[in-house]
Amino acid sequence: MSIAKRRLSPEESRSMALAAARELLIEAGPQAVTLKAVASRIGRTHANLLHHFGSASGLQKSLAQYLTDQVCGSIAEAVLKSRTGEGTVRDIVDLTFDAFDKQGAGALSSWMLLTGNEDALDPIVDAIHALVDEVGEGGHEDREMHQDTLTLVLMALGDALIGERLADSLGLQRHSARDLAESHLEHALDRWKQDHPV
Repeated sequence: MSIAKRRLSPEESRSMALAAARELLIEAGPQAVTLKAVASRIGRTHANLLHHFGSASGLQKSLAQYLTDQVCGSIAEAVLKSRTGEGTVRDIVDLTFDAFDKQGAGALSSWMLLTGNEDALDPIVDAIHALVDEVGEGGHEDREMHQDTLTLVLMALGDALIGERLADSLGLQRHSARDLAESHLEHALDRWKQDHPV
């Protein structure tokens, strides 16, 4: 029995739709993520997706949450590994930059802002904040960790949007922003290790 004909639970249907929306985002950009396009890709009706997401902006917000959950989980794991010597600072930087560039979070963020759907960015902001509090082990008091994360995320977002053109115009290597972010984060993690001796 084909997936398109099988009756799916609401969770299965939403999950399939979000996976398809992510594929469309990566393949063709945020303007391609429409209810109609997603419905067509998974063999469902426009009305079915309307039922699950309410509107195109609802789909965008859910996609932002979906991307964020996956990205934040990976980044948290990389940060914790780097603290125990299992991973590297570059792993954290690459995961963050890739999330905004190759995974489409940067394009999705800018598209949502341009279309007046700013509240769809809330899941991204909230999840990153929660991630920093969890990784920082200092709750809301760990101001330096918040500042370091702000720097990393803004660098990754900016790089996703204009990094290639800017680096090229300045005669720099494409990976220059990642190198700078790595250096900044290495200093931040060294400071963290000094403040939290084993």
